[in-house]
Parts: sequence; C-alpha cells; structure tokens
Amino acid sequence: MEVVFLGTGTSQGVPMIACDCAVCTSPDPRNRRTRSSIHVTMGDLHVQVDATPEFRLQCVRENIRQLDVFILTHGHADHITGMDDLRRFCDLLGGEALTVYTTDEGMARVLSIFPYAIAERPVSRGYAAFKLLEMPPALEFPQGTIRSTLLPHGGVNTLGLVFEEKATGRKFAYYNDCKRLPREAVTLAAGADVVVLDGLRPAPHPTHMNIAEACAAAAEIGAPLSYLTHLTHAIDHGPFEATLPAGVKLAYDGLRLRL
Repeated sequence: MEVVFLGTGTSQGVPMIACDCAVCTSPDPRNRRTRSSIHVTMGDLHVQVDATPEFRLQCVRENIRQLDVFILTHGHADHITGMDDLRRFCDLLGGEALTVYTTDEGMARVLSIFPYAIAERPVSRGYAAFKLLEMPPALEFPQGTIRSTLLPHGGVNTLGLVFEEKATGRKFAYYNDCKRLPREAVTLAAGADVVVLDGLRPAPHPTHMNIAEACAAAAEIGAPLSYLTHLTHAIDHGPFEATLPAGVKLAYDGLRLRL
C-alpha cells in the first residue's frame, strides 16, 4: 500500500493570505501546506480522498495518473471545491462517470455545487460526471477493503476511513476533520500500522482536535506510527515535531508512505 499526502494544511492553507509570521515566511518546504487530501494505492486500485482547491496542482506535482474511486469525507469547501478537476480522470476512465462515495451531507453538497456533473457519462469529453453513492460500512475490492465510520466535526459528520490491503495485510487509518474519536472509530483502527489524525493547532478549537487531543487519540489507538495533518500556520514543522511524543510525527505535502 502507498499513501501520498497531496495536502496537509488547514482550510486557509499555509502560507496564509496577508500573513508575515515565521511559518508563513519560512524557507522550510514542509511549512508550505495546501489543503488536506490523500491518494491511496492498494495494488492497482487508486483511491482519492477529497479534492481540494489545489487538486489539479497536487496531482501534477505528485504525478497522479490513475483514479478508480473517489471518497468525499464531507462537503466543506476545502475538501469539495476541487471536484470539477476530476473531469480528467473521467476521460482516463474512457468517458465513464466516476463513482463518488460520501455521506448524505456530502451528496447534498455535491448536488448543489456540481448539478451539471450528475450523469452516467460526461456530456462531452473533458467534462466531469459523478455517480453518487452513500459510503457503506465496508467497500470490498479484490485489492482490499475500505471501512468507514462517522466522526463528529461541528454540525456535520465526516467519514473516517480505514484501508486494509489484501496482499500484505497492511492497515492504514485516516481520521481527518474531527473533534474527537468515538469508541467505534478507535476500535476500527485497532491494529493499524499507521494512523493519520486531525491535529489543527496547539490551541483548542470547537470542531477540530488540537495537538494535545490528537496525541491522546494516537495513544489510545496505539499504532506504531501516527501522523498529524490539517495543520495551521501555528505549527513550525521542524521545531514543533521535536516536541511530539515518540511515534507521533507531522505530515507534510508530498510525503509518501509505503506500508
């Protein structure tokens, strides 16, 4: 299994507009954060999780050339507004609609923003077409299984995802955009080789886990390695990572994990 972090930043990105703080002006490339999304490969199955405003640029930067399944964790702008750029992958699928798995809230948002793309096939080459389906508790593929659980994120629930590759038995959990982990999410992630958690900033936030809450969640799951993502400009990558507990690291744009 391979996981590519296309983006690891919060909804405003880093550098933030009109900010001259030490992180926004940092020369460390790990402090340049586009909005959060990942690309997961299990065998020859390519799964994209979320499409940020920078989605096209992220795909070009990381040489993403295949996409079989798209999962939208929720309908907030920093996760959905790049979906129009999925049109290229409809072309690469031979002009077929791309299957989009999401929540009820996510489906409603896609319908409101991209009504022109809800079709069995694109109206013409170069256009997007989406087949919307509710994310089930488990998606089974020959290459592996993707399980889902709901995570509280303010007024909506987001999808927490756990990938398990059939060929290797490797297990990866992605729990972004959440205030806490319900018991079901902790249980589902048990035995994961790597866990990714929402870790917005050191200060508390009403809808995201802060660093302390994310580290506590990492300890509760007990994976050998945990990464924090959805990071703000309050986090200077190098110095801040040195303060984290053993087994907890900061994700950064372009990070590739091979499990």
